[in-house]
Amino acid sequence: MQRTLYRKLVDSHTVATIDAQHILLYADFHIMNEYTSPQAFTGLKDKGRPVLRPSQHMAVVSHIIPSDPDRVGERVINDPSSSLLAINLRRNCEQFGIRLFDTNDPDQGIEHIIAPERGYVRPGMVILCGDSHTTTYGALGALGFGIGTSEVEHVLATQTLVYRIAGSMRIRIDGALPPGVSVKDLTLYVIATIGAQGARGFAVEFCGSTIDALSVEARMTLCNMAVEAGARAALIAPDETTRHYIAEHVASAVDAERGGVPQAAWDDLRSDDGAVFDVEHSLLASDVAPFVTWGTSPDQGIPITGLIPSAEEGDSATRALNYMGLKGGDSLCGTPIDRVFIGSCTNSRIEDLRAAAAIVGSNKVAPGVRAMVVPGSGAVRRQAEEEGLAKVFIDAGFEWRQPGCSMCLAMNNDILEPGERCASTTNRNFEGRQGREGRTHLMSPQMAAAAAIVGAICDVRNFGEQHG
Repeated sequence: MQRTLYRKLVDSHTVATIDAQHILLYADFHIMNEYTSPQAFTGLKDKGRPVLRPSQHMAVVSHIIPSDPDRVGERVINDPSSSLLAINLRRNCEQFGIRLFDTNDPDQGIEHIIAPERGYVRPGMVILCGDSHTTTYGALGALGFGIGTSEVEHVLATQTLVYRIAGSMRIRIDGALPPGVSVKDLTLYVIATIGAQGARGFAVEFCGSTIDALSVEARMTLCNMAVEAGARAALIAPDETTRHYIAEHVASAVDAERGGVPQAAWDDLRSDDGAVFDVEHSLLASDVAPFVTWGTSPDQGIPITGLIPSAEEGDSATRALNYMGLKGGDSLCGTPIDRVFIGSCTNSRIEDLRAAAAIVGSNKVAPGVRAMVVPGSGAVRRQAEEEGLAKVFIDAGFEWRQPGCSMCLAMNNDILEPGERCASTTNRNFEGRQGREGRTHLMSPQMAAAAAIVGAICDVRNFGEQHG
């Protein structure tokens, strides 16, 4: 029987079949953060249960941590409730023997940045985390997805999860991306094309010549945001690009052989010829332009050359336009901004920072704009400083900050004030996502960097003609 890559991963990790739709799934690796784990540890203690396999878990303080540009090793979480979360995570990890990237760990950062760069993620693995953007790991041919807080306890105690099997979807994208167009633009284009619920209930496999040409970090951006189209998982078959990435990063892993499948078997980690998918889409990279969201859902995006769609009174688009302070039929180009945020688990890797710095060049942040760059991990921050990228940002007037989730979500002190408009490289633009009544426009690092210099949303393809 011909099988999809998704089905191969599920079958190889099935401990037991519960019924036609549910199985007991084995997890090779599990990642925790400070806000989805406390109840799980409490449950273990109340029942007197140990963590079954501590070495197959990792924890990170990332969402509530301030990113103020303090010296490395001197960060303090001043908010009492946030500090308590970090203290409890430290105590629980010490008690159960779990590796923790704590507040002042030199490699601290965002869980979805740290795990791949440390070599914890390899093809053929099943990886769980109490965060929806765990789909990121599909970029390396691993089945990653988010789980609920109550499920975290089950995984800690048994290294398994009761899992409902997803449908299968394949999205084929072919051709070269046009000049000035990035993988973030491609991602927003895909989401706008199939809709915020277009992949609901499906594990999505991306393939095609466009995908083949992407770096692993670019693939991570695409898989990271597949959840914004409702996907339960996202996958890209491993190839030589994957092998090179793994070879560069696996040396950092505590145990290079833990989880996944041997390299000799990676060639089988692809959908068989003739495998049947429940749904298929075929797209062309040539149709993609720099994309920007206009509304309060990631699928509410348009090419920078397009016009904001008109809305009918009372529909969701009307609410979104009212919240964003925009009108249908207008262009986003030239819309003034107050803030710029380059960071998050979507766009805070070294390639993202290189791309943004290349746009910034010797220019300066526009007067009245507050712009910040938040690297995804301590390792990314150090590399950016070694390459001179940090100096480019600092000289231009950007705030060069410590790693963390930062202004991706309003769980720390990096927030938008009411009414502030932000050019953001994050993954969600929901109402209040970056701060109460804050207005978020999702875009690529290149587009956000250009917006910081111009002081308004602009077409990065025209930026060089005016700013050099």
